[in-house]
Amino acid sequence: MSKSSSLSSEKTLRRQPQQKRGQQRVEKILVAAAEVFAEAGFAAATIQQIADRANTAVGSIYQFFPDKLAIFHALFKEHLQQTDILEAEFFAGNMSRPLMQRISEYIDAYVSYFEQPIPRCIALQDYLQPIPGLSDLMADLPDRVLSLIETHANLYRQRNPNLSLVKSKLLAEVAQNMCTSLFLRAIQSDESHRQEIYVEVKNVLYVYLNPHIGDHLLVTHSQKMICPDCQSDRVAKNGRQQGKQRYICRGCGRQFVDQYIERGYPLEIRQKCLDLHGQGISFREIERSTGVSHNTGINWVKIMQKQK
Repeated sequence: MSKSSSLSSEKTLRRQPQQKRGQQRVEKILVAAAEVFAEAGFAAATIQQIADRANTAVGSIYQFFPDKLAIFHALFKEHLQQTDILEAEFFAGNMSRPLMQRISEYIDAYVSYFEQPIPRCIALQDYLQPIPGLSDLMADLPDRVLSLIETHANLYRQRNPNLSLVKSKLLAEVAQNMCTSLFLRAIQSDESHRQEIYVEVKNVLYVYLNPHIGDHLLVTHSQKMICPDCQSDRVAKNGRQQGKQRYICRGCGRQFVDQYIERGYPLEIRQKCLDLHGQGISFREIERSTGVSHNTGINWVKIMQKQK
């Protein structure tokens, strides 16, 4: 087949199958094409190879598709539709569930998805070996990626309302690009190494996102009030100010409003700062190394001294 015919300007089905039998034939052709493209590469693959894999005649393929590029267009559109479904199903879930559980659910859904021929073909061919003639179909990809990042950023702010818009988008962008790169690497690996990569993807995502949208930042009605300074739950209501409920810690005397409830640092961070102070490290240096304000560090030391 000549180059001109293999990259025809016709990019849609010649005719839409109306009956179930025709629809099944098209699905069979698409799966066969995905397998051939993934194995031989788009440029080397032929319609004859696809027909042989689909156990059908070449003429049957040409009834629906004018050329290879039209077949790949159909594969690409199917991929976009399926990823939209995966994302919708993920965001339909309970966002307040433990962070590691949500990460595992998200990654596991894509792990299962990329075990199928069509998404594996798209990942390998489109991202690793760009195909001429797909520019019109891929023109809206930047907007789709941006929309996906914004959707994930909104999720992050649901889990942590204090997270800024800019920071949430940056976190989502890094997380999405990391997953894309590592999934491509996993798809090219043997089964054992592929599963190892998937496990590490979950671990890396958790470590990266936990400080910003971890379970300790979730606020629910069933949670106890926690002092953001000393982490004590000996907290009582202390009137209202500007429509906000105020609280006072009976342990250290700190007063705060309900928006601050879960902004306290984890106990391990507090202990680390106290240990560094005990080693003679200045509060400014502790702030630079841990991100904890030097004033917060000073207050923690004062509270510790009072409790002795």
